[in-house]
Amino acid sequence: MTPSIQRIQLDPGAEALLSANHLPISDLQGSSIVVLFGFIEDTRLQGIVGLEMYGAAALLRSLAVSDSGRGNGLGTALVAHAEQYAAQQGADTVYLLTTTAAGFFERLGYSHVARDAAPASIAATRQFSALCPSSSAFMAKLLASPPLESGPLRGPA
Repeated sequence: MTPSIQRIQLDPGAEALLSANHLPISDLQGSSIVVLFGFIEDTRLQGIVGLEMYGAAALLRSLAVSDSGRGNGLGTALVAHAEQYAAQQGADTVYLLTTTAAGFFERLGYSHVARDAAPASIAATRQFSALCPSSSAFMAKLLASPPLESGPLRGPA
């Protein structure tokens, strides 16, 4: 079976990958708001991304790639998968906060946005209001309309 990006549950492996990348997990435990996607290869979680949906706005969060999974486009594939899911759910903009990966997200088409321009639904999230420091870069990307037909996204070859 070819590895692919799929919806996953928060489990000890996901928590360990997020913790190893210094990402918060406290608000993920027991959350029904966050949808997680992961790339599993040889029974090991190689990458993860989370998404919170708020109507036309989505919050991308919890992007982490294992050390062994870096450098082959997995982070890009995870973000693309999350963006496609967000568009299919009716979102037209994806927002995110980052302290370390602004350059990566700029290469994927995200732009810096003033924090006071955040939609109320995004500003009310724990990610925005408490977990990420005020020095975090706040970024956004307008999404294209979802394709009429789409199959599952595959991870890097």
